[in-house]
Amino acid sequence: MDVEDIIRCIKEGDEDGIWVQLQHFNREYAQCFFFDEEEQERRRRQELEQFKKNKVRDYLPDSDSDYDEKAEDPDVILRLNLAAVLTQYIRSDPPGRVLRACLQTLRILSRDKKILGPLVTDNSLLILAKLGGVNSGVPSRDDEDDPENPYASILEALAEVRRSDDHGHRSADGDVDDGNEDDYEPHSSAEGSGDSAQDDGTDPEGEEYTGYGAHYGRVDSNTTHACVGGQPRGSIQKMLARGKKDNRMSIAPVAGDEEEGEASEDIQRKEAMKVLCNVVYNSVWAQERASELRLLSGVTEALGSEARSLSPHCGQFYELRFMFLLTALRPELRTQLKQEGGVPLLTALLEQCLEVQWGEQNHVLPRVPPVPPEASQRAMEALKTLFNITHSAHTQEPSEEDSALYRHLAVILGHCLMVTCEGEKETDDLRGHTVNLLSALPLSCLDVLATVPLSPNSEQWEGLNMDGVHSLLLYMERKLEKGHKVKEKLTPVLNFLTEISRAHRQTRRYLRQQILPPLRDVSLRPEHGTTLKSRLVRLMTHVDTELKHCAADLLFILCKENVGRFVKYTGYGNAAGLLATRGLLGGQSKSSVVTAYYSSDSDSDTEEYRQAKGRVNLVTGRVEEEQPDPMQGMTEEEKEEEARRLVSLFSKLSRENVIQPMGLNAEGRLTPMSGLMTDPMAEENDQENGGVDDLEDVE
Repeated sequence: MDVEDIIRCIKEGDEDGIWVQLQHFNREYAQCFFFDEEEQERRRRQELEQFKKNKVRDYLPDSDSDYDEKAEDPDVILRLNLAAVLTQYIRSDPPGRVLRACLQTLRILSRDKKILGPLVTDNSLLILAKLGGVNSGVPSRDDEDDPENPYASILEALAEVRRSDDHGHRSADGDVDDGNEDDYEPHSSAEGSGDSAQDDGTDPEGEEYTGYGAHYGRVDSNTTHACVGGQPRGSIQKMLARGKKDNRMSIAPVAGDEEEGEASEDIQRKEAMKVLCNVVYNSVWAQERASELRLLSGVTEALGSEARSLSPHCGQFYELRFMFLLTALRPELRTQLKQEGGVPLLTALLEQCLEVQWGEQNHVLPRVPPVPPEASQRAMEALKTLFNITHSAHTQEPSEEDSALYRHLAVILGHCLMVTCEGEKETDDLRGHTVNLLSALPLSCLDVLATVPLSPNSEQWEGLNMDGVHSLLLYMERKLEKGHKVKEKLTPVLNFLTEISRAHRQTRRYLRQQILPPLRDVSLRPEHGTTLKSRLVRLMTHVDTELKHCAADLLFILCKENVGRFVKYTGYGNAAGLLATRGLLGGQSKSSVVTAYYSSDSDSDTEEYRQAKGRVNLVTGRVEEEQPDPMQGMTEEEKEEEARRLVSLFSKLSRENVIQPMGLNAEGRLTPMSGLMTDPMAEENDQENGGVDDLEDVE
């Protein structure tokens, strides 16, 4: 890429020359982004640790990992100046195909955090928003560049780079190892699924941001799978595999390859919004300026116009993604969007994506054909943004107006649980985002989920529709079977089912019937088997604390928080963690009023369980094989001697701090035995009597 030649073409008005050069760049780098020095250093340390682990005697750095120049990478400077040239040029309103090529080049450049300077200025953000169809209402700032020669500073910087580069080549003559390039072997990055960059909560540079949706990556489907290539002192480029965005549509066309059926203006709007999304995702400064420039209000206005139209705009996905990023990264914008009517707006867009048709009694008619990929992607962006602005709604008592909005939204979310997409993965993704949003809404507004009219094939309990709950059970079972990213996928649905079971009696009874049917076979441990109950019991001893507590809480609620019933279905060994947390290791508290909260329906035992009940080991939860008595044949004196020896061993382990004997305090919680044996009144009397130590008198 010859930046000076592009500037010459701009000055001469050679649009064809600009277009040809940009098209070449776009084709070459369509699936690349650029590492920065921090990433190189991280990978170098990782490789060094791997060499040490494998006990390799000498560490020989490869040509790509020993980049230790203190000077700025010339290629970075070239890309930086290219971005500056194009952001200046697009303000002059170039012709359609040249403008689209410029925007596609800027989209590729916006993946590189080191060259974002020209893209995060107020003027650049405003012109990109304007080209994307977003009107913020903020006027553009005056340029500080020389109006007669706006590229003078860029040409000067390029000349300086050329001089330093030539000097570097001359000083390096004769010092380069001829074998480095020939012997260079590409290194594979950490492999993962097609959407790994979106799902792990970090961007490709390793930085995290908080808030829902942290696992969603940049717009360009930029996942991290492929090989690294480059020269010892050149740019390090990394190929992008097809990811979540690419499943929805093919890789964005380069200049001249317009998508079939799309107008040039539509492609222009999409490319401009892609650049905005990448810039806001990669730059904290751009996030702050986007907030100050009221870009959220502009995109809200644009989406409002599209919600009132009969058909959505082809670039609506990127407008929704931009809104999601702003609300995920800027907490104050969540409040702003909610106050500006974000909930009804996004609800209307969700209806539009799913082509919702309303029947009698304010219920949604079932949808037979699957949701198209484009529509399902837009729906998921709307769900994610809705979560951002309502994530704390369940902790507050809603007003009458908010309650009506949330109930209307809950009806549509119930419909989301029932629709299918063209792929199983897309269907599960839609379910996952739906349950995230359901868990954010007030429980008092979710009773509409069970009031859907029954159909002949409906799941029901006591006359109420349980289709939505059944759909969540199937979703949870699929995620348990796959075992991939279990915490991320299961925690929301487990929490939601727990809360709705606690608040809605019929739902709890239905879930108990599905998850904890009456016990019949007690020959297996509760955690063994392929049933839904067995999988959930296995989660109760998972290494992740939050996940195991979620699974235990759900089962405990289904047992109506009854300790005996909970131990019966899970075994005392599996239940000990939750019981210890709640102070119930000693059994149900006599002062507990929890059972009064639940109905008095009985837990009738099956005939098979009643026959085996006396032989069930409460710790393991199953009938154990009979074991020989280890004290059989011993006299009473021998038994007493064995007991004394055992006590002596425990005492020794305790003194050496190998173990710490524990007991239950008055609250039913574990506490050291030393604390239980201390009598506070006796200590007080000792202090009054001069602190006489009478421990020697204790037998």
